[in-house]
Amino acid sequence: MITTKYVNYRQVLNLSGFHLILISIWCTLIAVLFHFFNWHWMIIPWVPVALIGTAEAFLVGFKNNQAYDRLWEARKIWGGIVNSSRMLGSMASAFDTGNEEIGKFDLEDRRKKIIYRHIAWLYQLREQLLIPTEWEHIKVEEDQLKNVDQKRNRLIKAGFPDYGRTPIFLNKYLSEEEAALQSDYKNFATYLIAQQSRDINELKNMGAISGFNHMQLQDCLNEFYTLQGQAERIKKFPLPRQFASTAFVFNVIFIMLLPLGLVSEFAKLGDWGIWASIPFCITIGWIYIIMELVGDYSENPFEGLMFDIPMLSICRTIEIDLLQMTGDTELPDPIASKNGVLV
Repeated sequence: MITTKYVNYRQVLNLSGFHLILISIWCTLIAVLFHFFNWHWMIIPWVPVALIGTAEAFLVGFKNNQAYDRLWEARKIWGGIVNSSRMLGSMASAFDTGNEEIGKFDLEDRRKKIIYRHIAWLYQLREQLLIPTEWEHIKVEEDQLKNVDQKRNRLIKAGFPDYGRTPIFLNKYLSEEEAALQSDYKNFATYLIAQQSRDINELKNMGAISGFNHMQLQDCLNEFYTLQGQAERIKKFPLPRQFASTAFVFNVIFIMLLPLGLVSEFAKLGDWGIWASIPFCITIGWIYIIMELVGDYSENPFEGLMFDIPMLSICRTIEIDLLQMTGDTELPDPIASKNGVLV
């Protein structure tokens, strides 16, 4: 997630610098051919170009709205995880049975086990959501910018020491036997919630919690299942490619036609107008490219890039809250943004 108030020039160039170079070359080439080689045959009227640009603006606007909806829904899902995690922690911290016959039952250890396992679930869910899908930028092999996106991902990881330490967190908050089961499950996060359900059911059977408390805890676990499923739906179902791909193709067509229609209009001002058309053409094309890229990178909120939901920061916030509820004093530091990016 970008945290600066305004996007700085480095972030803009990082996103669209390569495209800006291509647009500049194309617009300059058309002006040179028109002025020095008199290739007037390639010039087209401005009206059809303007119509295409208007239609493309509507299509890109629709795509960006849908991409923002996916991004905001992903943030609401993790907001729900924050709230439900605190509820789980508060209920687990309130375990207190008046039955003196269960004095030998170590309730404090069970309480910490449930809370620790939930912290492990947070980091495991984040790790699973970061697995690239075939339509994401760092996975698409035919994308010429794949190496650029992979470099962005590596730079972000390098800037945050805790970025790829999920196995360490699992070993810290799970028993050795439970952590070793990760390789046996395709969806280890789902297993962890199921194990939580078994443990609270055992607490009820032993009389450590009441049936009403058991129901409340189980409802909380069911909510985690719901939130995990919603996050997986966004991760595993892309923005329909018939919308995303056509917006990209039409954008390319419009930018290719843009200097062909613009240079003749500026030529009416004289020879200097031909060269004046270049910066205007670059600016218009660049604006359309930025609109396309903003939507394109926002549609996948769990991709591991600077446009994502800051899952690591959210996990750390919940971790600190839950550890404080258990009485732990050695708390990890919150995740701070670096270079204008929070992960």
